[in-house]
Amino acid sequence: MDMNHMAEAILEEMKKEIDQWMAYINDKDAEKTVKRTTLQAGIHGYALLEYVDGRVNVTDNVLDLSLPGNSKQNTSGQLIEEQVRELIPELAAYMQHHISTLPRAVIDYRFTFDGKFRVRGGEVNVRILDYVDEEKKEQLLERISLYISGKLEAGKYPTKPLETFFLSRHLLDEGLYGELDSGRIIAVFERIQDLNRGNKHLAEHRRTLTVALRNWVEDQWLPRYFENTGTQWQREYKKKSGAMLDMTGQSSVELVIYAAICILKYEPSFSRSVGLTFLNCAIELGSSRAEQLMKQGSGAFAEEDVRLRGERVECSANDVFAEVSVHIKQESGESYAQALRFLINLLKLGFPKSYQIKLKSAVKCWLPIKGLAKSGTHRFFANALEYPEVHPLLEEYAKAAMETFEWYTDTEGEKSCMPGSYAVFGLGLTDPVYFPLAGQYMEKVDVEHQSVQDGFTAALSEHYGLNGETLPLLVTCMLYSTETLKLKIRDELQDGELLRLLLDQVRGLKYYQVEHLVYLIWGGTDKLKKLADKAVGDKKQYLTGLIQAAKRG
Repeated sequence: MDMNHMAEAILEEMKKEIDQWMAYINDKDAEKTVKRTTLQAGIHGYALLEYVDGRVNVTDNVLDLSLPGNSKQNTSGQLIEEQVRELIPELAAYMQHHISTLPRAVIDYRFTFDGKFRVRGGEVNVRILDYVDEEKKEQLLERISLYISGKLEAGKYPTKPLETFFLSRHLLDEGLYGELDSGRIIAVFERIQDLNRGNKHLAEHRRTLTVALRNWVEDQWLPRYFENTGTQWQREYKKKSGAMLDMTGQSSVELVIYAAICILKYEPSFSRSVGLTFLNCAIELGSSRAEQLMKQGSGAFAEEDVRLRGERVECSANDVFAEVSVHIKQESGESYAQALRFLINLLKLGFPKSYQIKLKSAVKCWLPIKGLAKSGTHRFFANALEYPEVHPLLEEYAKAAMETFEWYTDTEGEKSCMPGSYAVFGLGLTDPVYFPLAGQYMEKVDVEHQSVQDGFTAALSEHYGLNGETLPLLVTCMLYSTETLKLKIRDELQDGELLRLLLDQVRGLKYYQVEHLVYLIWGGTDKLKKLADKAVGDKKQYLTGLIQAAKRG
């Protein structure tokens, strides 16, 4: 087969692959999908055609066709670069024609079609088609503007995570806006968080915003000024020769800094290096603000509020890293009292509640509770609990710190815990006078993302036992514990009076809450029914009452 016939055969195979991909994305429910939110203009915005040694594939993901099994071999032979260049106009026209035949909702306002071709002597990467639906683009811009003014600027209620997903990507889309307005983007992203504060989806919104920012920095901003000398998965950056910030760059670097702050504040600790890399890259380009943030924080707090230097204790706070460093130079109640006053004041001034304490102390105390992270934050509060005169300040701190959907940042996974956890747990195990505080804490717990309350509940039961004073708190704790809680109070509930008190406690609860309590204590209503069948008198009446309360649904 001569070169021209081979190129024609390969072109036909490429068209067949385009046909197959187009048939695959031609979703009859596309219109229904985009109607979920006004911020989605279409579903598909990208495709990649790959050709390696006769193998062709069209996808919206980057594949490596040099690996065996990624695509069937359709045609043999290798193209040369000149032939590839000659194929591009026909491939572009063919894809353009297909786009025009699809339902309008299938394709986004912009569609880019890239080619990656293995040729003799190397590889050709080329943009085959860059299609923009100007009418759809203008409509999307208008919808974005209406959403921001109506749902965000004038809004009073939490927003939907799906809306944040699309909005965050649109605002960072340079094809949509050209030059990005960093100040406006940051203001919008902050407003989204403000409206969703105290809402169960806050973490999802933050995650969405942070991922969008990170993608923009890594895919758009960094390549303008830096070369990636590492890999796609382990990136290392070297500044390009002569790279410097112009006026546009000076504005965009603020967005890079904001992205770094979001990563450092809200992402898991293993992402910390990415945030630091962004700041260091900004510093390399001469950003004095990035340098200041690394050393001193955002500057939003007065110097006297973020620095404490005394003979007993030294404290410093950096809101960018959401960290407070505490150096206890003299171990005493007054030292911890000073540090706690420092923390309480910070939180009241608006310091991030999702933060951590970096502690330097000669003492290592831990709370007698299973499942807690052995972190600097934990150790600080366990140390402070050793001084009874500090307990009122610990209560004041806990009330200032407790916030649903916020977390100490030196804990992850099953050890995650809401700010104030260690103070509440320690106080609750120290004196029943703090039972009301523990109850307030439990009512703020996000059970879906926190389980350390199980350990506290078990420790509380073991420490005080089950009696008329502890029962109300233990019921509250169980309501906000997970089903993995191991609680040994079944024997105590052989006592008829305690059973009566338990029945009194569940009056007014939802049936599924009572069912949850019954499961934690007896292993389920079926097992409780067996006990009730054998019981007599008041005890039978109380057990039956619990079963009925658990089945009201």
